[in-house]
Amino acid sequence: MKLTVKVSSSRKNTQPAGLTVQTYLASLPSDVRSAVRKLREAIRAAAPGAVESISYGIPAFKLDGQRLVYCAGWKSHTSLYPITAGVRRAFAGELDGYKTSKGTIRFPLTKQPSSTFVRRFVKARVAEVRGKDNA
Repeated sequence: MKLTVKVSSSRKNTQPAGLTVQTYLASLPSDVRSAVRKLREAIRAAAPGAVESISYGIPAFKLDGQRLVYCAGWKSHTSLYPITAGVRRAFAGELDGYKTSKGTIRFPLTKQPSSTFVRRFVKARVAEVRGKDNA
């Protein structure tokens, strides 16, 4: 039996009871699962002290008790959250060709970001979380 994860459109931090990162990954198609795993590996490489859990029904990383980044897999893309104003400015040229919204970057499955890009993005978020001005 395959677990289907539905993310509520409400802003409440709710998820199915017992949802773990592993059950989340198991619910994804294999190509999406592979892409999300690569995102998670790059996130952990850039922020080895971050703690991973499920929040809002998707994998989330916290650093020093604060939200760092979220990642998710969808039918035809993966996403990283949040893209803050500072990160958007720092990566403006590199975001060309990717759909972005106020707080999200969407990477088509056919055009996934490099691990280097994800690590740099996460390091910029680490600097923001820790209050550094060099983000």
